[in-house]
Amino acid sequence: MTDTRPLWQWSASEIAAATRSGSLSASEVTEAAITRMEAANPDLNAVVESLAEEARTDAAALDASFDPKGPLHGVPVTIKINVDQKGHATSNGVVAFKDIIAPDDATVVRNLKAAGAVVIGRTNTPEFSFRADTDNPLYGRTQNPWGPHISPGGSSGGAGAAVMAGIGALAHGNDIGGSLRFPAAANGAVTVKPGLGRVPAYNPSQTSERGLLAQSMSVQGLIARNAADLHLSMPAMIAPDARDPFHVPMPWRGAPIEPPLRVAVASDDFGFGMDPAVRTALDKAASALSDAGYAVEAVEPPLARETGETAYRTLLGEVHAMLGPDIRAYGSEEINAIFDEYYRQFPPYEGNDLLKMLAQRTAFARNWSLFLEEYPLVLTPFMLTPFFAPGRDIEGADGVREVLGCSHWSFIMNFLGLPAGNLPTHVAETAEGPSPIGVQIAGRRWREDLIVDAMQAIEARIPPTCTRLWAG
Repeated sequence: MTDTRPLWQWSASEIAAATRSGSLSASEVTEAAITRMEAANPDLNAVVESLAEEARTDAAALDASFDPKGPLHGVPVTIKINVDQKGHATSNGVVAFKDIIAPDDATVVRNLKAAGAVVIGRTNTPEFSFRADTDNPLYGRTQNPWGPHISPGGSSGGAGAAVMAGIGALAHGNDIGGSLRFPAAANGAVTVKPGLGRVPAYNPSQTSERGLLAQSMSVQGLIARNAADLHLSMPAMIAPDARDPFHVPMPWRGAPIEPPLRVAVASDDFGFGMDPAVRTALDKAASALSDAGYAVEAVEPPLARETGETAYRTLLGEVHAMLGPDIRAYGSEEINAIFDEYYRQFPPYEGNDLLKMLAQRTAFARNWSLFLEEYPLVLTPFMLTPFFAPGRDIEGADGVREVLGCSHWSFIMNFLGLPAGNLPTHVAETAEGPSPIGVQIAGRRWREDLIVDAMQAIEARIPPTCTRLWAG
């Protein structure tokens, strides 16, 4: 039977199968992706630098080769503007950085290209990539393809909006406190935040090293429309690079676990309250996993609230010391006001207190590791309400609290260096319009494969939301 869907709706797995078999050329796929980008992006501002001509050249080179280059042969992807791509600006959404031209490709760009992916554009991020919404003075606001009533999330908001609009089958992003999972939740996409050391990272344009906690919490990843595409693409992302001396060179697939695999379902709202739509999404995910043969139990992991609050204050302590002067000097009034509110709600640890909390991180991680020995996966809420409106975090204390202040389930996983996936399991009908609701699945260290397996099991019972989005 002939597939009548436009190529921009094909998954990365479908595209790769067709290009590797020779039934589609990389140039055909690339041209379809560029056409879709040119049609959809003016309303979204997700891609802030088109690489159409470079993409056409790269696709033609792939077609001229005798054999498929790798597992992502001809798959169109986008790259976030806070990562180096040779000859292009690594602006991080900051006007003062608009002329920082990368001398070489970052590791993640190199790995994707080596696997055969074709980069079609670079996607938007908020200033300094440190906000759960995507807007900046350099490129402006990114819109959510579900409508103007929902923020596209951040900081990989351009990536999330692009992939769900069909601008590329995969979108690169990164995550220090939720920057892959916020956009996935906002746009109804699927992602897995890798654990510490899983994906090598290096920006050739950097002039100094990041803080120790930033190195421990920040990871590179991909946003997709279904979990199968993560199994296809993430093995390419974890290819080693000696420029990251702390990369852990482990295979994507770990040792099998004898079924039934136990899943702890956590529903702590940390005193903020949980919207009924979020409860519905969590219940749907738990039911789907149970139906798939997982042993699902309502169990709260240890010290969740304490871990989240310590994570906020410790990270902000390092940010205040190391990044704070640049934010004051080069950031807009808006981003500085947001940071001032961050600091008020979660006073940064300083001096000896900061060192003590960095040490205490190991105790939190040990407790979680022991818990994950018994429950290899943990299903949690992500946001506690349907996703917030654009600009919510500039609306004072209440806005910041709704956007980041209650997002403990996100920060916990970065602080502990644990992998965590996000996928939509419900679409809420709000007064403003439909809103996808994502849930989070965290897992054992270096077992992203178990998380993606579980997300696939859920998707077999709850179809991906892109089908509804594209149907209007």
